Amino acid sequence: MAATENLSRAVGVTPACESMSVARSTLYYQRSREPKQEARPRPKSGRALNDGEKQKVLDELHSDRFVDKSPGEVWATLLDEGVYLCSERTMYRILADNEEVKERRNQLKHPEYRKPELLAEGSNEVWSWDITKLRGPIKWTYYYLYVILDIFSRYVVGWMVAPRETAGLAQKLIRESCKKQAIDPGQLTIHADRGSPMIAKTTAQLFVALGISKSHSRPHVSDDNPYSESQFKTLKYRPGFPNRFGSLQDSVGFCRSFFTWYNTEHRHSGIGMLTPEVVHYGLAREVIESRKQVLEVAFEAHPERFVRGVPLPPALPQAAWINPPVDAWQDRRKLQ
Repeated sequence: MAATENLSRAVGVTPACESMSVARSTLYYQRSREPKQEARPRPKSGRALNDGEKQKVLDELHSDRFVDKSPGEVWATLLDEGVYLCSERTMYRILADNEEVKERRNQLKHPEYRKPELLAEGSNEVWSWDITKLRGPIKWTYYYLYVILDIFSRYVVGWMVAPRETAGLAQKLIRESCKKQAIDPGQLTIHADRGSPMIAKTTAQLFVALGISKSHSRPHVSDDNPYSESQFKTLKYRPGFPNRFGSLQDSVGFCRSFFTWYNTEHRHSGIGMLTPEVVHYGLAREVIESRKQVLEVAFEAHPERFVRGVPLPPALPQAAWINPPVDAWQDRRKLQ
């Protein structure tokens, strides 16, 4: 192998390996096993600044007039004043040696938003609300649909179509929905994204007056408000949903029909194929028991058709989460 190594230095790796009948990988492997020589310290250039000169440059960069400027600006300003301390690149090297190569100006830092974690184990514990646009009769015209949804039952507790999006209209809908559902102070948390009506100061004041806790999604994280997003998808993928509405009254009429169907007829996969109204008003147990009786009769009539025994209807989930903790999610997967 030593002969191959010596020959490779003269003629190259490939010719040396071919002439000695040695695989190139073998030669490279042998090289990798050889102890590596320590890198020699780089000799200091005679043109380098001495310690005093480096400190003078650093003091200049730290001065009040240059503390928030880039080395390029500092270099150009001093040059216009007839002063040359060093090159711009040398300024960067000096700053790097002092761990100061970063944005030197004061920067606005966005706050760290906490991930919302909300749990509802019954109706009227957590509501989610949002606003979506409905296209009007001509281009660039819209109507705004406000929807408040109970995340446990998926029941729409309040909705409204308006020609504009304002905090005042949202507050009116929230106040009326709380009155209709007889919400007590300290009972409810309302979750929303960070649209202007949601984060308005007057909306926060309303929550305080009603004894409601507020929760907001993180910016640009749609998964923090999944129930409202899912409900809007059901609306807009509903057969008969028009591409455009002819008028505000037209959109109100369609939504009135849709939400009646959604609350009272729509069997929701997230709540055991029950309707939101049944779950919201505590009628789920009776409906599930009735389904069990029907399935038992079907089993008794044809047991050979049910290889796994008596079938059971889908169960109603015990809780609804927005961003469940990891432990809660793992426990839920085990139960499934």
